[in-house]
Amino acid sequence: MKRYLVTLVLLVMPVVAQQRQNFTINVGTPEGQLLQNIGQEADEAKKVAMMQEFLDKYPMHEGAGWVCVQLQAVYLNQKNYDKALDAGMKVMDSSPDAIDVGLNTIKAAEGKEDTGAVRKAAVKTAQIARKLEAVKPADDDAKAMIEHDKEVGNYAEYALYAATLRAKDPKEVVEIGAALEEANPKSQYLWLATPNYVRALGGKGCATASKLAAADSKNAEAFLVAADCGWRGSRADAVVSNGTRALEALNSRPKVEGGNEGGKIGMANFYIGIGNSMQMKYGPANRALRAALPAIKGDSAIYANALFNLGLANYSMGKAIGDRGQIREGLKYFEESAGITSNVQQQASRNATLIKQEIGAK
Repeated sequence: MKRYLVTLVLLVMPVVAQQRQNFTINVGTPEGQLLQNIGQEADEAKKVAMMQEFLDKYPMHEGAGWVCVQLQAVYLNQKNYDKALDAGMKVMDSSPDAIDVGLNTIKAAEGKEDTGAVRKAAVKTAQIARKLEAVKPADDDAKAMIEHDKEVGNYAEYALYAATLRAKDPKEVVEIGAALEEANPKSQYLWLATPNYVRALGGKGCATASKLAAADSKNAEAFLVAADCGWRGSRADAVVSNGTRALEALNSRPKVEGGNEGGKIGMANFYIGIGNSMQMKYGPANRALRAALPAIKGDSAIYANALFNLGLANYSMGKAIGDRGQIREGLKYFEESAGITSNVQQQASRNATLIKQEIGAK
């Protein structure tokens, strides 16, 4: 297996690797002579010219990846992103394991702010990484290489996620999200990209969320979207089941930097509570919604709905057993919900008025 490594610092996962030449140079051929000259040349400008010449003449040669990594390192240092990108694109499609060419190509595309090139290079690099990670290491050096491959693959996926955040056109967000899904349907960065991705899909978002959830049981974000789709479609079972799956994923998967797990756990509990309230299962609804409240205060519409359903749950449970204290608890939640502009504000106000009349409260 040919490997072409270059020393680079990744934005999210630092990695240091050494350039390696794992092929035989046949100096009896023109390309072999050129490779030998490249290896011996001390003058950087002359070496760059020779490396560029080699890639122009022999892009399919087994040494092209080794040459490309060195050439790209120079161009990236010079911030000559066009040439670094061009060199990488020549080699990536012809070298099945040129993972570090892929890394440099992503960096060149990012430097150039070419989203299409980021998408193409990152998908290819992530796929190469996953293939190389599957090889059983024979020794410690091979183990270190596999760790390097994982880090490069993670960076490729991160680059796609970051591109979804920069993109302003929903169509572009969809294209990048689909590319990330293609690169690795179980990527931690696809978890983070899922909300933007499905939002950009509009009417197709619910179907895609269900597909993403089916492909990866740890994609809590997809389950949260599916739960929301169930809520808006008045499908209580789907709200509860997807909220529960989201909570399970959040409690069992590795923590992701920037993942806002606390807020998402709050939303999962919100959906579990709402779904149970829709089914008049007020005990479970009360427990889940109370757990959700601290984390969902920042979203006034969601918070108002949680308070409304807490009012309904506590009033209903208190009414069933004649507990005036719990009825008053329900009144408190209805009054708080009535003070927030939302889709349930007017009904919360009416409910509060009726309960006051019922219990003789002022």
